Amino acid sequence: MKSKIKVGLIRVITLQDEELLKLHGRIIEENFPYMKVISRCIPNQPFGIYDDKTEQEAIPKIVALGLEMAKNDIKALIISCAADPGVEDLRSKLKIPVIGAGSASAHLALGIADRIGVITISMEVPKVIEDILVDKLIAKATPKNVKTTLDLMKKENEKYILEAALQLKRKECNAIILACTGFSTIRISSKISRKTGVTVIDPVIAAGLFAWYSTLIA
Repeated sequence: MKSKIKVGLIRVITLQDEELLKLHGRIIEENFPYMKVISRCIPNQPFGIYDDKTEQEAIPKIVALGLEMAKNDIKALIISCAADPGVEDLRSKLKIPVIGAGSASAHLALGIADRIGVITISMEVPKVIEDILVDKLIAKATPKNVKTTLDLMKKENEKYILEAALQLKRKECNAIILACTGFSTIRISSKISRKTGVTVIDPVIAAGLFAWYSTLIA
């Protein structure tokens, strides 16, 4: 039996709860069972990344942690954030594949659809996603009452997430990217797909797919 391939995953929010820390890794392992995901989080980032300032604060922490994790014989490294913070820096420093959840989601969406909508927690679509989609980006929507990834975990905000998805359906989007890995944390992609009838790109699963492919011959 082939041994499992070890993949690193960086959470860009500081988490004390071990189960929550490992959740994105578990989602990937459920969908790609031949991978073993090692999860770590960056320090002093209690609300994650939700604007330019918090992204710039996080990048050096992500790069430092990624370089440290790469010493432990991982075959690929996932940055579990739709803005892809630190991905370019780490790619320039490491010889293993470095996968950002944002670019993975955008490339996967382009392989499926030509009218793509994005649900984001900020006022802007992450630049890495916008740059890849170009004219295939039809519309974006931001759920009411959601400012940070922690807001996604509040049960009362689920209805606003579904409303945002329906806005994109009304604009005739035929795929929806969830542009925050916090959407993966609450495992809402299937519910959105059932509600709208539209293909939904879960960013953690998208990143896992690219990690899986990049390690096929490892």
